[in-house]
Amino acid sequence: MPSLPVSRPFLAALLGLLLLPGAVRAEPCDDLARQIAGAIGGKVGKRAGPSIDIRLAGPIRFDVTCRAEPIVQATSAEPAPSAAFFRDLSTASELLLGEPAARVEPIIADAYRTAVSERRKSFIQQNGWSASCYTDPGSSTMRTLCSVGRIPPH
Repeated sequence: MPSLPVSRPFLAALLGLLLLPGAVRAEPCDDLARQIAGAIGGKVGKRAGPSIDIRLAGPIRFDVTCRAEPIVQATSAEPAPSAAFFRDLSTASELLLGEPAARVEPIIADAYRTAVSERRKSFIQQNGWSASCYTDPGSSTMRTLCSVGRIPPH
């Protein structure tokens, strides 16, 4: 079968149309990551699939993952997370959820204390959102991981 001649501008336009839906979906997540980075004194790092790293100085790492509902996650290599860990995660959560950081922070702290005392992942549900924490005291790179996000509608 003979091939049809296709111009480069046509191919470029077609490629642009194919990529447009992904770019449109990514933009709100990129904007959210920039807002969170600005609020906690970090810089937006690289994107890996639906996750965007936020770089901070020190042992705390953040990322924003956008799927059905966005999630913000913080990890710490400290033996026990610092006050900055909980403060920054609650600040990021306020941008994500619209809930005041002062309301979110004690819930994240409760999830952390439960994870430590019960030696298992702790999951606390609130009105349409959740906080969870996991601890691994034997790790030297990730001793605590906590995340906050909206619960996707069924």
